[in-house]
Amino acid sequence: MYEYIKGEVIELSPADIIIECGGIGYHILISLQTYEALKNQNNCKVYIFHYLREDDEQIYGFATKDERELFKLLISVSGVGVGSARMMLSSLSDEEIRNAIIGEDVHKIKSIKGIGAKTAQRLILDLKDKIIKGGGIDTSGNIISNTSKTVDEATIALLNLGFTKANISKIIPDILKKDPQASIETIIKEALKRL
Repeated sequence: MYEYIKGEVIELSPADIIIECGGIGYHILISLQTYEALKNQNNCKVYIFHYLREDDEQIYGFATKDERELFKLLISVSGVGVGSARMMLSSLSDEEIRNAIIGEDVHKIKSIKGIGAKTAQRLILDLKDKIIKGGGIDTSGNIISNTSKTVDEATIALLNLGFTKANISKIIPDILKKDPQASIETIIKEALKRL
């Protein structure tokens, strides 16, 4: 429904932000991660997740589309609500959460306030395959096709070198924006510089 709100920062705290846009002040709940990204800005753009229930309506804001996509993935897990997902994004970075889930690091996930062993295991069970396949990352701006043989081969090579699918999925589109005809070797060399 809403993609983002762009406007003047009226108030900012580690838990929420008020943005004035078109004469309306929007109260938006944020994570510490988003707070860190926005704390020195007078004007900002916040990607929105509109949470609507029978007795509750809230707007959650994120500094990046990737953080919002991960939030949506987290709340898709049974037993993980919007509060728990925001706490996770306040405690760990996107990448730390993805790597903990892929690496089945129950202790790291359990270290987040409000997340117990059963919820940590459920997150791993429900999300590991989705994250490996690139879930929780915004791919709308990618200019590459999943069927591209060059990209597939470069991705496999980088996976074999120990890099995560999440990281690879972010880097390769950037490389191909600069050089759409890049060879496998060029993609791998550039990716190794950035990963």
